[in-house]
Amino acid sequence: MEPIIQVERFSAYFNSNPVLRNVSISLYPNEILAIIGPAASGKSTFLRCLNRLNDVIPGMRHHGQILFCSANIYDPNVDVAELRRRIGMVYAVPIALPKSVFENVVFGARLKGIRNKARLLEIAESSLKAAFLWEELKDRLHDSALLLSGGQQQRLCIARVIALDPAVLLLDEPCSGLDPISTGKIEEALASLKSRYATILVTNNVKQAARVSDRTAFLLMGELVECEETARLFSNPSDKRTNDYVTGRFG
Repeated sequence: MEPIIQVERFSAYFNSNPVLRNVSISLYPNEILAIIGPAASGKSTFLRCLNRLNDVIPGMRHHGQILFCSANIYDPNVDVAELRRRIGMVYAVPIALPKSVFENVVFGARLKGIRNKARLLEIAESSLKAAFLWEELKDRLHDSALLLSGGQQQRLCIARVIALDPAVLLLDEPCSGLDPISTGKIEEALASLKSRYATILVTNNVKQAARVSDRTAFLLMGELVECEETARLFSNPSDKRTNDYVTGRFG
């Protein structure tokens, strides 16, 4: 199977400080790839490089290449806005817009010029169902999204990304600070979404990585130590540093 994203010997620097060092890794369709590692390992920076969100940071530079559907995302002719639509991002802290639940979900669709009310409702319903949120909110579509719980707001952000019909989902610690019930619902949604999207999940919870991912990558101080099938990485890692991390000796 051809990878949907292929990272080849990629390094990233902020001014003279290396944040990622010679990373090579692939993401395949319909898989969940977890990225684990202690703080300041470059996990979030890596995600932001995949859809060029780091472009806005002064002093950011890179070497190597990242291919999305076989095309170099750093090619000067790339439409960055379209790239970010196709590789959607969900952050650790949910950012609900000060609008209704419905308007949050269809915000991107409206920007694309969709005005038909029936079509917008269809997008909202399908996206909320995919995020396991429809049954909770189908009678509250016109309530303010700011009234939702933290877990609901995070799933709403997932629905808003899904509404743009991406090819890849990037999730940067989406369950950070959430209760176990909300975390379970997000994990259930991710398992269901795997049939439609390729997903990269950055998590500081190694147990979550073990539960939901197909493969797991371990980053340490910007270096990709190893990437293996999840069951193998947790039961028989190739590198002692990985074993020390997943068994709690550091991190």
